[in-house]
Amino acid sequence: MKLYGSLTSPYVRKARVLIHEKNMAVEFVNEDPWTEDSPVIGRNPLSKVPVLEIGVDSYMFESPLVVHYLDHVDGKSFTPRDPAGYWQSQWWQSLGQGIIDAGIARVFETRRPLDKQMPEKMQREEQRIHRAIDLAEKTIKENSEFLLGNRYGLADIVMGVAMQYTDFRYPHDWRSRAPKLNQWLKGIAARPSFVDTQPPGFEPPAA
Repeated sequence: MKLYGSLTSPYVRKARVLIHEKNMAVEFVNEDPWTEDSPVIGRNPLSKVPVLEIGVDSYMFESPLVVHYLDHVDGKSFTPRDPAGYWQSQWWQSLGQGIIDAGIARVFETRRPLDKQMPEKMQREEQRIHRAIDLAEKTIKENSEFLLGNRYGLADIVMGVAMQYTDFRYPHDWRSRAPKLNQWLKGIAARPSFVDTQPPGFEPPAA
C-alpha cells in the first residue's frame, strides 16, 4: 500500500500516526494536491489528501474512510468492539475532526489577500475550536492516560492530531482553561508515532 499526502496536513497525519502505531508496511509519498498538474488528481478526482493506494488503480480517499480501512484491514482494530465503547470512540473522533476542520477553514481565510479576508469568518472558526475544547475538557476524566478507559485508540489519535494542529496553526492559550485535556495531550504527544510525524516547523509547547 501507498499513502499519498502532505507532511503538514492533519488529515494525512491521522493515517500516518495509525500506520506508525500498527507498524504497517505502507509507503508514504509526499505530494502536493494544490497544483494544477498534481498527480493526486489521477488518484482522487476531488484532489484532496490523504489518498491510500490499496491495489492497482484502486484507491481510498477522505481521511475518515482511509483511517477506517487502515484500522480494519489487518484485523487488529484500534476501535472498541463493545457498542458503548464504539460510539464513544466515534464521538471523540467527530469532535477532533471538527476541530481540524475549523482550524483548516481558519488557515485558508488567513491566506486570502488581506483586503479579501473576513474577520468574522475567522472568529466563527475560532469560536468553534474554543467550544469543542471546552466540551472535551468537560468530558475527559481526571488524570486520564487515554480518552476511553485504559486503551489507546483512534479517539486518542484523532484528538491528539487535532490538538497539535491547533497548536501548530492557531496557537493560543487553551491550556489554562483545559488542564485535564492538556495533561492527557502531554502523554499522547510523547508517543513515537506523534513525535515522528510532527509537521515540519512545528515545535510542541513545553507546557
